[in-house]
Amino acid sequence: MRMFKELKNIGLLTACCLALSVAASPCLAASGDSPWMVRVRALGIIPDDSSSQITVIGGNAEIGNAVSLDLDFSYFFTENISAELTLTYSRHDVTAKNTAAGNLDLGSIDILPPTLTLQYHFMPQQAFRPYVGAGVSFVLIPHDDPGVANSITYDNGVFGPALQVGFDYFFNKNWCLNVDVKKVWVNVDATVHALGTTVQTSVDVNPWLIGVGIGYRF
Repeated sequence: MRMFKELKNIGLLTACCLALSVAASPCLAASGDSPWMVRVRALGIIPDDSSSQITVIGGNAEIGNAVSLDLDFSYFFTENISAELTLTYSRHDVTAKNTAAGNLDLGSIDILPPTLTLQYHFMPQQAFRPYVGAGVSFVLIPHDDPGVANSITYDNGVFGPALQVGFDYFFNKNWCLNVDVKKVWVNVDATVHALGTTVQTSVDVNPWLIGVGIGYRF
């Protein structure tokens, strides 16, 4: 049931993006360029995390870095304005540091954060095309491994704002190099059942997503 709700929310984000694209479809007719673009990137995910003190045992929760791939679909309403839906999936180690019981391995979490941004592209007719964007990320945690804990319950389906900066460098009409940096602000609550007790903490994950890859403009 939880997975169904997660997929439903992803579908709603995708539907919003497609609805906007249909509404604005005539905008690029004069330029002759296709409104659709797809990119694939190697992605470094670097949480800029901090947490509240863990109840009962003290210490703080830390979420590790991860390397993954991401895929994005962009639709250009005009030469300068587009919407981008980014999909990625990553696994992060989780540790409770400096607790009364020392450092505790809290296993790992899988994070699926679809991100929808509205972008402004500078110099759309040049080979070098920088852009900026702003939007929202929807953080899903479809699976977790509790490590030494009996179980861990994380918040799921958490929204957070996102900012973005990057550029495309086109080698020809269709193919380009892409460099993209996103910053997402999101807070996740966790309840840990371990050592015969239940403890809680709130983690500001706030990851940097740094990607390099290729793009194709249809």
